Amino acid sequence: MGVTSRVWQRVRRLDEWLVGWAWASIVGNCLLVVTGGVVRLTDSGLGCPTWPRCTDESFTPHGAYDVHSAIEFGNRLLTWVLVAIAVATFVAAWQSRRRDLRTLALVIALGIPAQAVIGGITVLTDLNPWIVSLHLLCSLAIINVAVLLLQRVRRPAPEASLRGPLLWHAWGTFGAAWAVLYVGTVVTGAGPHAGDAGSARNGLDPLQWSQVHADLVFLLLGLTIGLLLAALATRQPRRTVVAVAVLLGVELAQGLIGFVQYFTDLPIVLVGFHMLGAAATAATVTWALLQVREPVRD
Repeated sequence: MGVTSRVWQRVRRLDEWLVGWAWASIVGNCLLVVTGGVVRLTDSGLGCPTWPRCTDESFTPHGAYDVHSAIEFGNRLLTWVLVAIAVATFVAAWQSRRRDLRTLALVIALGIPAQAVIGGITVLTDLNPWIVSLHLLCSLAIINVAVLLLQRVRRPAPEASLRGPLLWHAWGTFGAAWAVLYVGTVVTGAGPHAGDAGSARNGLDPLQWSQVHADLVFLLLGLTIGLLLAALATRQPRRTVVAVAVLLGVELAQGLIGFVQYFTDLPIVLVGFHMLGAAATAATVTWALLQVREPVRD
């Protein structure tokens, strides 16, 4: 086997590892969103009443140990799993000798401890709803970056990308999705699931902000349907059309869960699935934008 063949095989193995670690970052951060939702929905937000320790005496729950402490501490432990994934991703990216992969892996690696600090601040501020909102949004942003990393491992940034109305339409859809996600956290901050029975709410009218949230959802759906029709009309590659169609499917499922949970007084199981849907929306809207921006003919 020649030197060139051996180098090529090593590069392919590194790419395979990086693809795996990128997927691990996406899945792990989606799981963090869901477990964070479980903490809030079970009123376990102050199960560990301080940070970075669980109690004033220990980093782990003990003594008056109960299910709330276990749930909250379990969510903290997941952060260490994400740290391990982030470090492994950065090591693999560093070995690739590609600056773009190193940069993206570093952003993810720095995002995890930043997320942990924000989580600590939420505890120290007795679950201030605006800090809780930032805690969720940070996870969603890390998911965005992990999806971009996955794209870059498989396909380096092209010298020329798509320009014109279709790309602006895709960026508008991406922006609308983030508006939906943000206002969703505002609605949550006004609603009943505070994370602890004694935690304050943001003082906004849940009904009014739910209406704003619903209006933004309809805007997002309209933009996504328009993007799908435009992709078909301009004969975009099949993978671009599929990415936008998958995004539309996630949005429809998420919207259905949202409406059902609203009219059934927010059962915690449906709210938990809605949290998972938020993470899926963040991932798929990023993927759709990238496929529109960097089309590859099949």
